[in-house]
Amino acid sequence: MGNKYYRIMNTTKAHTQYYLKSGDQAPGVTTVLGVLSKPFLVKWANNLGLKGIDSSKFTNKMASIGTITHLMVMCHLSGTSPDLSEYSQQDISIAENCMLSFLEWEKEHKLEPVILEIPLVSDIYGYGGTPDFIGLVNGRLELLDFKTSNAIWDSNFYQLAAYRQIAIEHGHKVERARILRIGRDSNEGFEERLMTKFDNEFNLFRNCLSIYNLLKLMGRRL
Repeated sequence: MGNKYYRIMNTTKAHTQYYLKSGDQAPGVTTVLGVLSKPFLVKWANNLGLKGIDSSKFTNKMASIGTITHLMVMCHLSGTSPDLSEYSQQDISIAENCMLSFLEWEKEHKLEPVILEIPLVSDIYGYGGTPDFIGLVNGRLELLDFKTSNAIWDSNFYQLAAYRQIAIEHGHKVERARILRIGRDSNEGFEERLMTKFDNEFNLFRNCLSIYNLLKLMGRRL
């Protein structure tokens, strides 16, 4: 597979900035997809409120557990040790249980990463992204995305289609993409979704990119 490129990022650091060959700054995939409405978030917050749960505090705690789990997975794949010094032991313990779900899945899949968390840019379409994993899964070139959440959303597939385009532009002819959703507690569970068709999802992403660029040109808040 040639050279391998790893850059395991601590997600508490500033957001990655992307630049085209021209030197112009480009938006990231998740920023572009931010133009889509997400009504499920309102319903989710309302449901927590009805249960007497502060959605902000709950989100912060689950985000911490998700960050630790993601970092553990990426460091495991790169053969490095995660720096967890800024996290509570309670959250680390919960994340370790989450990690067990991934390790069980990995037993049935041979993973050979080529790229781990390397920022890449599409100079053709003018956007950037940082795929979690590009490499071989049981001998086939795939793009993997590790989600620490309670569900897989449609926007996750638009994101993968955008990442695949970047991968292809950088010489990685990805045939398939896969989402691994690693739940942050026993209620959220573990889920796997395989993606083999990308045209519609990428076209939708391109339309989001057009809207994003038009809003920026108009000086509207994004």
